[in-house]
Amino acid sequence: MHYAIRHITRFDYAKQVSFARCNLRLKPILWSGQTLESYDLTITPAGATWPARAQAGLANVTRLVIDSPAKSLVITSTARMTVDRPIPVPSPGDPTLAEIARLARASRDMGPASPAAYLFPSPRIALDPVIAAWCAQELDPARGCLEAAFALARRIQTEFDFDSAATLVDTPPREAFDAKRGVCQDFAQIMISGLRAAGLPAAYASGYLRTLPPPGQSRLVGADATHAWVLLWCGETLGWVGVDPTNGIWMARDHIIMAIGRDYADIAPIDGVVLGSGAQKLSVSVDVEPLGE
Repeated sequence: MHYAIRHITRFDYAKQVSFARCNLRLKPILWSGQTLESYDLTITPAGATWPARAQAGLANVTRLVIDSPAKSLVITSTARMTVDRPIPVPSPGDPTLAEIARLARASRDMGPASPAAYLFPSPRIALDPVIAAWCAQELDPARGCLEAAFALARRIQTEFDFDSAATLVDTPPREAFDAKRGVCQDFAQIMISGLRAAGLPAAYASGYLRTLPPPGQSRLVGADATHAWVLLWCGETLGWVGVDPTNGIWMARDHIIMAIGRDYADIAPIDGVVLGSGAQKLSVSVDVEPLGE
């Protein structure tokens, strides 16, 4: 499937800011099943940009510095992608969770996609005993890795309510777990916490999900959003397999990976600092337009 993606982020400041320094992680990464055909980044007012190394995780990082006074900042990221990723099919021959945990502990790969990098707690995802016990009901060590991952994702999708007003970007996983409601970031972090507590390598994926309008209605421009889901390392043969606990589905042709990290803090689309006083207003518009096969 071919996609055209437009991601517009606008900051409006109550008073002029004199300086802004940001890290942008908006360019989709090279990853199995997806190809970046073209990419463009436009910034108003114009600033100095240069590539920077990702400090953690897998991301294309652009450093942005604006050193002239401004009352607004508009960052427009556009990309064309091809996604050709099959839907995983659990098999009796899949490695068990016990085998995956053993292989991950034995890995000597220290690269950014190493399973060893995603076995342990991270700044925003603690190993919580209550979450661990709840997730463990689907994580029998003798169970096949694909079957278990999908079962846990479906359970989260079934038992939790999507509520965009229930949490904030820095809400801990345990708080969302206790409320049994939240957004995609919360559900991904709850699942990752449970997987890591079971000794399994789990990563946080940030990107885009193609959404379909209700029958008979047109697709609304700007109505899409960034999305988050989970990657589980399933051994050398299967590699990293994606599963989406918000929707209870596999990562396949409708998912586009922008970045991968231990948690949201590693791969936030935009972070940084500004010098100024007063409040700021943030608005985001995302379009994921399918262009056909």
